[in-house]
Parts: sequence; C-alpha cells; structure tokens
Amino acid sequence: MAFASAFRRIFTPSSILQSQFTSIRQNSTLATPKLFVSGLSRLTTDEKLKEAFSPFGQLVEAKVVMDRVSGRSKGFAFVTYATLEEAEQARKEMNAKFLDGWVIFVDPAKPREHRPPPQPESQPSETGFRVNKTIGWCG
Repeated sequence: MAFASAFRRIFTPSSILQSQFTSIRQNSTLATPKLFVSGLSRLTTDEKLKEAFSPFGQLVEAKVVMDRVSGRSKGFAFVTYATLEEAEQARKEMNAKFLDGWVIFVDPAKPREHRPPPQPESQPSETGFRVNKTIGWCG
C-alpha cells in the first residue's frame, strides 16, 4: 500500500507545476491571427479541421501538414482567421479539446525561421571517394 501511494506521488504531476504550465500556455498573447494546432490524429483532414474551427469566426485557411510519403497528417496544422479576436476565441475554446479522438492543443503560430539554402553536391576527390555526411565514407 505504501509503495502504491509513493508510486502515485512520483508519477502524478503536481498541481503547482500543472497550474504554472497552464498559465504559461494561456497567457501568451496573439500577434497574428494564425494558430498552431498540435496533437492531431493521423486521420484528420483539412475538411475536419475547418468544420471544427469554423464556429469561431471567418476562416482564411485551415491546413493540415501532410507527410509526403504516406499522405497522412503529420499531427499538426495551421489555422488562420480574419481577425485576432476570432483567433483568440478559437484558441480559448479549442485548446485541450478532443478532435477525432485525440486531445489537441492550440497555440499562437510562430514566424517561420529562415533556413540557409541547401549546399550543392560535393565533387568527388582525387581518390574517387566523396563524404556522405549522414553515413561516412562511400565510394
């Protein structure tokens, strides 16, 4: 019995940490009407996402990010509203709700980070070998 209560105490998140995490998640303000939706089911489509988020205002775009190979959802999406007020309302109402049987989280979208352009293929050296950065030497 003592073991069970100690086990429960260790693996149950404390209410202090939970409340701090919730307040941090809720208090970040929106700078743009674009929202980042995470925790989506692999079967969620653009249409299901639009249907779930349309009651909160005029949707400009609702796009589920898809895997190129499998054609299924990667588990996150972006939803854009016409105004900040509509986006804030949707964020409050849809955060930590169920969609397609999964709990989703709605946060403000961050601006895309700049990526350097890809480097051109390296030329083979005098010995005929080139370096493959992910594997090592190959010939």
